Amino acid sequence: MKQHVTAMALAMAAAVPAYAQQSDEACTALRDTVMDAAVVTSARVMPAADTLPAYCEVRVTARPAISIEVRLPMQDWNGKYYQSGCGGFCGILGRADAGGGWVNAMRPGLERGYATATSDSGHHALSVTEGSWAMNNPNAERDWGWRSIGETHRVAQALIGAFYDGASEQAIFQGCSTGGRMAHVAAQRYPEMFDGIISGAPAMDYTGLVATKMAWLVQANTAADGSQIIGPGEATLIGDEVMKQCDGADGTEDGLIADPRACSVDLATLACTGEDSASCLGEAELATVAKWREGPHNAAGEQLYPGGIPEGSEPFWWLWLTGNDQGAGRSIPAFVENFGRYMAFATDPGPEWTPLDFDFETDPARLETMSAVYNGDNPDLSEFRAAGGKMIVWHGWADAIVTPYKTIEWYDQAAELAGGEDTLKENVALFMVPGLDHCGILPGPGGISAASLDPMTPMEAWLNDGTRPASILAE
Repeated sequence: MKQHVTAMALAMAAAVPAYAQQSDEACTALRDTVMDAAVVTSARVMPAADTLPAYCEVRVTARPAISIEVRLPMQDWNGKYYQSGCGGFCGILGRADAGGGWVNAMRPGLERGYATATSDSGHHALSVTEGSWAMNNPNAERDWGWRSIGETHRVAQALIGAFYDGASEQAIFQGCSTGGRMAHVAAQRYPEMFDGIISGAPAMDYTGLVATKMAWLVQANTAADGSQIIGPGEATLIGDEVMKQCDGADGTEDGLIADPRACSVDLATLACTGEDSASCLGEAELATVAKWREGPHNAAGEQLYPGGIPEGSEPFWWLWLTGNDQGAGRSIPAFVENFGRYMAFATDPGPEWTPLDFDFETDPARLETMSAVYNGDNPDLSEFRAAGGKMIVWHGWADAIVTPYKTIEWYDQAAELAGGEDTLKENVALFMVPGLDHCGILPGPGGISAASLDPMTPMEAWLNDGTRPASILAE
């Protein structure tokens, strides 16, 4: 018998779910669940493994093309819901990838007993830097921009209601990078959907970041003959000098730069005095670093995106900016190339476009149409705050791809709109982490990485007993 799940039925469902163990038959029966504009494509029981409990894995397609995976604990469901974002341009279901390695997107919630869900954001891709799916496809761009967030929640709640005969009593969203952008979009477009939102290294202004800023980075590092100016060797040289000059700026020499804004680096000490060599920087290399530090601006000197590449991020440049001696890394050119070709503009220029084509005088204005579809950097959180939502935002000071300066700017603007930082702190907690790479993908000084962080525990305490987060470091 088919189970008809409607919004009205869910609203009438008991708030307290059934905690008893669910049967395998109850899982496979979800194949017959009927939802508006969505089709269940599979439902199967997955055995417990590692830190994850046994769960019912349900795959759903929300029309036109959003693939969604929902994982429902077979026993000891905690009565709550956890939704995760995805990384890059997404397109790969069930996992998030910010550029360096695969992580199970739903693990942080599932291993705590949450019913969990994520999506591919509305398209299939072989790589998170692939953007051709968006060519002349406004529906897919809309799904990636914001619609997949709401559809994933809708589908998951319907399946929760069918499987447990009750609705979830609390909802948390977590994401990093593009997932962080999605977190901010959720707070803006769906202010009452999530009780708690965790945003890591948020790429909240995609058009400004991936089009304008990344084009600036690529152009600054491209010589007249098309060759790369700064490579892995120069990155190591620069990083060593930066640490030499800045390590003690915070009063402690520990291999960490607590705040790159507190140190002014003079790279004239590395300038070549004779012939260029591996132990010094030529004029072109010094000019590139200067442009990377200052960030994009137009001919009138107007800053087009806040800040630039922070000091202390040099150990991670190989992954994002320069590549390494083995030819791996250097993700930024691929991101901006695909974004500019297929996603950034209202009319897609197509596969002939390159980052060298970006015009800093005219193109920023041409990004406005798609910024309304993608971006989540609006600092007005009044509706989310009025709904009682809690938000943890964190960012690594050593992030070379999604600049931490944008997150600082957003937070300051949000505080001003809220009537002051003390008022904003009632709903938003910001943590800036020294030495941390983008989303903690690569281990930094002292081994700090994503494994060093645990924002879920303080978020749960904030939601459940009102204790405001003091730290997101794992104990």
